[in-house]
Amino acid sequence: MIDLEAAGGAMTGGIIAGAIEKPMGQAGEHHTTCADCGAEVTGRFCSNCGQAAHVHRTLLHLGEELLHGVMHFDGRLWRTLPLLILNPGRLTREWVQGKRTRYVSPLAMFLFTLFVMFFALSFMPHQEVKLQGLPEQIAAQREAIVEAEQVVAAAQKEVDAATAAMEPSGDAPPEVNSGARAGVAAGVLAAAQAGVISEKAKLERLEHDAVEGRKDGLTPGSWQASVADIAADVGKNGEANGLTKTVAKKLKNPDLAFYKLQQTIYKFAFLLVPLSIPFVALMFLWKRGFTLYDHGVFVLYSLTFMSLLLMAVVVLATTVKGAGPAAGLVASLIVPVHMFAQLKGAYSLKIFSTLWRTIALLIFCEIAATLFIVSIIYLGLGH
Repeated sequence: MIDLEAAGGAMTGGIIAGAIEKPMGQAGEHHTTCADCGAEVTGRFCSNCGQAAHVHRTLLHLGEELLHGVMHFDGRLWRTLPLLILNPGRLTREWVQGKRTRYVSPLAMFLFTLFVMFFALSFMPHQEVKLQGLPEQIAAQREAIVEAEQVVAAAQKEVDAATAAMEPSGDAPPEVNSGARAGVAAGVLAAAQAGVISEKAKLERLEHDAVEGRKDGLTPGSWQASVADIAADVGKNGEANGLTKTVAKKLKNPDLAFYKLQQTIYKFAFLLVPLSIPFVALMFLWKRGFTLYDHGVFVLYSLTFMSLLLMAVVVLATTVKGAGPAAGLVASLIVPVHMFAQLKGAYSLKIFSTLWRTIALLIFCEIAATLFIVSIIYLGLGH
């Protein structure tokens, strides 16, 4: 089923990206006076305001403008994409140096790719993923109960030993700190017994689901059911804070929670840019000649490529059976190679300088991604 909101967002994003680009295209037949500002026109465009000399008024041209606004169907796109994929360092360096009319701007490219990615993903079929069949879950739960009971038996032996040490036999003095030891052992025993009760409750719930089905209507054994069960167990021991309980409450309806997270990522993906720029700048603190603008261009083009790569992996994993793991492995190898190439070309670095910065950048990416995920969870599910 097509996500109409994502489709509308993709078109909006394309139009926004087109609006911030310098007007391009054919001007049509020559007119001597600009229809906008009234200045004299000697070429195909007005030298005063930049408007095309000829103003089209055909339905065909309206469709052409829509296609250009959404898809950027001009020569700049086809000059930008190959460089973004094969030579990102040159693309970043030339844009920073002022060679900009031949390429799509990094901001427009990022917005356009981001919205098209969500638009394309909305067409992907959503298959129900079963993490484990219900009979296998029941068998695993019984094994977990056996292990928990063994822990209880070991804790009981510890309690008995500690209690015996507290009772002197004959003239032998009681063991030093035996009372404290017995108290600790009793606490371990109580925790182990509570664990057994919890595991048995899970088994009872699984057996009930196998016979009568789930009350919430979720398919037993699906990832939605597993997430809902985990969420239901959060906060029962009283250790969860308010935010955790709020998130767990919303995860009891996994499909709705996943949709909200998807929409939140779609709306706040731009946060990756301000989160990433400081980390890139940190690697060039002692190098003169680079500004935050340069790092921003680097981040925007890099994020654009990563979005395209993610989209390709998801499409392959969804459309080609069994291709997901292989596509993910290849993508994980492409990421550092692309970062290395972009760093080396954009900042004119030597191999060693590029290598250590690539490693640092991978670490910084994990930090930025963690901050982004936490922000998305809070914005999407935390209130």
